[in-house]
Amino acid sequence: MDGFNWGALNRAWPYLLDGMYTTAMLTVVGMVLGILFGTGLAIARLFGPPWLARVARFYTDVFRSIPLILTIFWVYFLVPYALRAITGNPNLDVGPVYAALTAFVLAEAAYFGEIIRGGLGSVPKGQMQAATALGMGKFTALRLIVLPQAFRNMMPSLINQSIGLLMDTSLVYVISLNDFLGAATKVAQRDGTVVEVYLFVALVYLAICSLGTALVAVMRRRVLER
Repeated sequence: MDGFNWGALNRAWPYLLDGMYTTAMLTVVGMVLGILFGTGLAIARLFGPPWLARVARFYTDVFRSIPLILTIFWVYFLVPYALRAITGNPNLDVGPVYAALTAFVLAEAAYFGEIIRGGLGSVPKGQMQAATALGMGKFTALRLIVLPQAFRNMMPSLINQSIGLLMDTSLVYVISLNDFLGAATKVAQRDGTVVEVYLFVALVYLAICSLGTALVAVMRRRVLER
């Protein structure tokens, strides 16, 4: 340990913090929009007309069957090409930030959607029947009665999936986006401190994931005690 050059980390803090911000932004935005989109997919599969349920199921099966890194490639390289062909603007482009966010939302929505579908299924059907018997419309009952109970039940799974999303943000190196791991890699190569920097990165990810795991345990305990 005495031979480690920890001073390189002090000099690299501004660059590492910028990478941490990018990772946090991708995680939070991907999680929030993924949950919103996934909720729509789950509702479509459970309560929508048959054709909409089939579309939602097809979407979920597709994005759960392909690697996330391939989705990132598709959005970053193919979407600009398609937009240029549609608009006729040869200079139209999608930056790496928007490409990464779009890919994460599209992919995570499929996984969050399955979690939410399971959460909705865990709520007794009598809850919906009682709400509609009181004069509530189906979507009002969903919003006020069913969804709050479902989200309480599936909170541990949502947190687990969000931790996985945090890990997956490291894949954005393939489109040269400077996330936490990417920034750390550049610092390590520049200063020749590969061991020190990667050990620091591992400790940061370990701390975050341990916190998330502890939160999952607390949430699961509360759900079981209800």
